[in-house]
Amino acid sequence: MNFTAGTRGSQLARWQTEHVRDLLRQARPDAAIALEVVRTTGDRITDVPLSRIGDRGLFTRELDRAVLDGAADFAVHSLKDIPTELAQGIVLAAVLEREDSRDAFLNAPGRAASLAGLPPAAMVGTSSLRRRALLLEARPDLRVLDLRGNLDTRIERLARGDYDGAILALAGIKRLGRADVVGELLSAPGWLPAPGQGAVAVVCRAGDETVLDLLRVLDHVRTRSEVLAERAFLHALEGGCQVPLGALAQVHDDRLVLHGFVAGVHSGTLLRGEQDGAAADPEAAGLALARQLRARGAAALLDESRHPEGGIIPTVTPP
Repeated sequence: MNFTAGTRGSQLARWQTEHVRDLLRQARPDAAIALEVVRTTGDRITDVPLSRIGDRGLFTRELDRAVLDGAADFAVHSLKDIPTELAQGIVLAAVLEREDSRDAFLNAPGRAASLAGLPPAAMVGTSSLRRRALLLEARPDLRVLDLRGNLDTRIERLARGDYDGAILALAGIKRLGRADVVGELLSAPGWLPAPGQGAVAVVCRAGDETVLDLLRVLDHVRTRSEVLAERAFLHALEGGCQVPLGALAQVHDDRLVLHGFVAGVHSGTLLRGEQDGAAADPEAAGLALARQLRARGAAALLDESRHPEGGIIPTVTPP
């Protein structure tokens, strides 16, 4: 049978989609899968911090539309890019086994290879409010500046000294064979990733049983349980806003432990929590942790995210 997979055009997105195609070929040698490259809003707008754009589905909306319109049978996404409310008519068909979920610190040549080793007022690049909050919790003296672009672009800007360091997802670095650039790994629970970070997801049209049957073999039960807990936590707290928030769930046998935090975009206040739950009901753990943090003052931090002008990542161009 012939199928078409929708993908973004970046090197990492193509890698992820081709990885899905390779896995499907192994499971279903009779399936021929073509690729349809789709340019998303996030791909077109590259000179504005993601926190300023303030839109959901920046890297997924056009791909989902291609699926709904029939230009593609399914689409491959980085799970952390998928809004917690899926587009109408779209279902999460498969979640692949997660790669390492950690963030990595990359240092410029000749600069310290760890966050602790950076000098005061060092410039660190990231486009993430979450990473900004964690950076300033660990090192409030740092200058956190916007850094967007594909992996090679960011590494190139770091190599020429535009920044002293940068924070990127380790999964993407490993997938593109660039682990050599990593200075330090940033681990949970002290440093929490974005919900779903490191996981690849495949979506398709609701009710398309032929495609659902094709993709079902890719679904990894433990990873799905973990990311559903993280996404439930995110959904309960985001409230339509870009929120500095991190979460990581880990399944052990039939139990699940979820760590999470939410931060204020102005105050720099960071509130952490932990919740135990059943692996069979991961969303319950995510909702419980969100309620726990709200009871401890998260509502005030979320209000800051509704008026983010003073807390977004500066767009200052490094000298």
